[in-house]
Formats: sequence, C-alpha cells, structure tokens
Amino acid sequence: MLSALLALLLSYWLRRAWLAASAATLALVLTVTMGLVWPRPDVGGTPVRLMTYNVKAYLAARHGGGFDRLAQEVALHHPDILVMQDAHEAHRGSDHGVFKSGPVFGYPHVHAVDQYVVASRFPLRDCALRRIGWRAEELAYVHCVVEAKGRELDLVTVHFESPRSGLNAARREGLEGAADWQRNFRERLDQSRALAGALAQPLAGRRRPLVLAGDLNAPESSSVIRTLLALGLRDAFSTAGRGYGYSYGQALKLGFSFLRIDHILVSAEIGVAGCFVGNGEASEHRPVIADLLLRP
Repeated sequence: MLSALLALLLSYWLRRAWLAASAATLALVLTVTMGLVWPRPDVGGTPVRLMTYNVKAYLAARHGGGFDRLAQEVALHHPDILVMQDAHEAHRGSDHGVFKSGPVFGYPHVHAVDQYVVASRFPLRDCALRRIGWRAEELAYVHCVVEAKGRELDLVTVHFESPRSGLNAARREGLEGAADWQRNFRERLDQSRALAGALAQPLAGRRRPLVLAGDLNAPESSSVIRTLLALGLRDAFSTAGRGYGYSYGQALKLGFSFLRIDHILVSAEIGVAGCFVGNGEASEHRPVIADLLLRP
C-alpha cells in the first residue's frame, strides 16, 4: 500500500494518464490485493454462533491474568460453539484452573485433547483426535459431531504449520533463506492436501453439513486455502464479513494486524449471516466469529 501511495504522490508531477494509472493501482492494492470484503450475508435458517481462537495458552500462562483476558474475550462474543488451538496449557492439569468455572470452561460439553479444545452449548459426540500421515510427518486435527438445535453438523478444527520459520529464514538470510521459505510453504500445502483427502470421501457421501475452523496460517488467496475450498467449502468472512478481517500481526513490531490466516470454512448447506474478528489484546491472534445459519 505504501509503495502504491508513493507512486501516486510522485505521479502528481507527470501527465494525467500516469496520475490516473497510479490512482487505479492504489485502488487495486487497497481492494483486491489486500483482500477487502464487502458483505453478502445469507438469510434464513437457525442461528448458531461459532468462534475459532488460537489462544497461545503457553503465553497466557506466563503472564498474570492471561487466562482471564482470554475468558473475557470469549464472554464478550458469547459463542455457542468455541474451538481453540494452541491450548495445551489451558487444559493440561489444574495449575491454572482455567476451565473450572467462568465463560471458557462453563460450557456443558467439552472435548480437550492435544493442542485443541472444542467447547459447546450443544451436545458433542464421536469426538476424536485424528492423525494423517504426510511425507514423514503427521497432521493432527479434531473432529466432532455437534447436535445443534435439532440438527447435526460435522465440526473439524485444525492448526497448520506456522510460516514463521520460513519467513525468518528469508528475512535473515535473503536469497539463501528463500529455499526454507519455499519448503515451509510446501509443508502447509501438503497438510492442506492431506486434510482435503481425508475429508473428501466423507464429503462425497455425507449427509451432515461441515464446518472447518482453525489457524490455517495462510490467506484465502493461497493454494493452501484454495485446496480446501475446492471441496465445496466457502470462507465465512468472504461471504458475510466487512473490511479486511485481519486476524494476525498486532503482536509483531508493526503493532497492527495485516494477515487473515484464521478461517471458518463452511459447506454449502450452511448459511452465513455475519462474520467478524475480535480483539487482539488477549492473544497474538484475534478470534474469528461467524453467525451461521443451519438449514433443514
């Protein structure tokens, strides 16, 4: 955006055609390149609010009141279904007592395993941590069936590989670090393809709608997300959000969010009445909240 703005300022002393071209470039950057979304909400259906949140529980455990701030953020949005990633310390033992009372663990139905927590006001069944082999690694994700207001839906939450190591390598080592960056991207793409493959067969004969939510560590334009969208899913924020919906970046040196890497993806049977991001004070990630519409 800054580069396009600078070009617009410099073109002031050139011919009008250059000024117009620079203005058009800036407009293109502010809309298409930066992912501006204008809402096209769905209507009709039974409302259910779902929230996905990478809580970075290990950081909350290091700071006094860290879990209280997470609980306050959840209470602020009052989701019917909450999925969390990076939640190891939140349900490991009872040292912090995070889920003993209050809005976070006050949900009547909870499944907590590995780094994941699924908490719901509706009954959960058949919850399981599933692992997919990809190359020499494994991808772990959680699947639950949610019985919500007389309807059932498949709920999947997952956390893809972080791009941090690849980006740091490229930043510190320049072109020599580009290979690490590319390898990091391929790992996330392989994870996405593995998950899509695991979901593809159930999707083909499935009768229940599907919600896939989590920290996918990639923007919607990435092949990582496009692989999942090819299953017939759509991004909740792109459907009914407003603005940019950035969920990550405020904890970095720049001090503001500039990436939309946390997503809620839904199958065609589920409507989306609205979608927005929460605050960035309690975690390095902002939560993403979607008002879904369950249809008969």
